[in-house]
Amino acid sequence: MGEENKVTLHGMWLSPYVKRVELALKVKGIPFEYVEEDLSNKSPLLLKYNPVHKKVPVLVHNEKPINESLVILEYIDETWKNGHRLLPEDPYERSQVRFWAVYIQHVMECMLNIFTAEDQEKACEEFYQKLGVLEDGMKNMFPVKSRNIGLLDILIVVAFGACKAQEEVFGLKFLDPKNTPLITSWLNSLLELPVVKESVPPHDKVVSFLRFFKESSSNAQAY
Repeated sequence: MGEENKVTLHGMWLSPYVKRVELALKVKGIPFEYVEEDLSNKSPLLLKYNPVHKKVPVLVHNEKPINESLVILEYIDETWKNGHRLLPEDPYERSQVRFWAVYIQHVMECMLNIFTAEDQEKACEEFYQKLGVLEDGMKNMFPVKSRNIGLLDILIVVAFGACKAQEEVFGLKFLDPKNTPLITSWLNSLLELPVVKESVPPHDKVVSFLRFFKESSSNAQAY
């Protein structure tokens, strides 16, 4: 890869926002260098490339940084037009994908909020309500899914791909085939794809991290 077209991704291995970008790059067949960031000791480069939020992911292309995962995904799709596109060509269809992309992010954030919420029961209720809306929306939007991996596929697999590890540690059922058959079957089919398998963090590593996180949170609340 020539320096004039160098692509670098600054990330953290468990971040779902980073995983979105990593998977998109692999799906599009774009060579890139990955830089693991220690978010407790942020590198000068990370602070230089993302001085506003000081967060990952940051994609650096030709020494130009792009921040925010959804913005990065659109940048990737618009810059590398080889192969299939992550977003539809039709403007209306593209607008619908963008709408549901934002909603999937909201649902994922509601799920992550459960882990730290003081009122876990209320947080779960909010998550399941929004998950039901997403299930209905996907039925209306995608009666027949394409075999190509698009933007919403990436967001779905990253949002819910670690559910089994989360369920093992926190004892909560996030996806139920009875209530969300479309999302569950969609996720399971995506997890069988080689490009997805190589991008999903190892189950045992995720479980270990979540157990550490849970114990640390419990100890903090005890004081």
